[in-house]
Amino acid sequence: MRAAAVHRKDGQRDDDGHGELTAVQAALAAEHAAVYGYGVVGGRITGDRRKEAQEAYDGHRARRDALRRVVRDLGGTPQAAAAAYELPFPVPDAAAAVRLAAELEDRLAAVYADLVRAGGAARRREAAAALREAAVRAVRWRGSGVAFPGLAERAAAAAPSGSASAAAGAL
Repeated sequence: MRAAAVHRKDGQRDDDGHGELTAVQAALAAEHAAVYGYGVVGGRITGDRRKEAQEAYDGHRARRDALRRVVRDLGGTPQAAAAAYELPFPVPDAAAAVRLAAELEDRLAAVYADLVRAGGAARRREAAAALREAAVRAVRWRGSGVAFPGLAERAAAAAPSGSASAAAGAL
């Protein structure tokens, strides 16, 4: 996910695509989308998986709220959530909801990998922890992992040419 230009409180723009504020805003936008997506997931599944979806939903809400504070601390104005988000595919049943949850976590891992690259030392540790959590959740939802969570280009390079796992890394 790529963030748009970010306006800081001091009137300066941070639109070079590599700044820490831009990466934090992108992570915030991804968390907004994940909270929305887990609302859809939770509405389609039952039993133990529903509890898992609720825990993920709560975790993403907490990260979203923390990222809002970080954006303010960096001098920015936190990006607001959209009224709705376009899902990557229809989610008519529990099986599709599980696929959506894995997709949400994969997308979050990619955004947090960007924040690891752009952040300062403390932010890098937080982003690495978030990337790890997203990768673990994706494995739980999907039932299998990828070689380099959050780094689709490396996951694709590690897989044999033409394999299903190489195609799965592309968004």
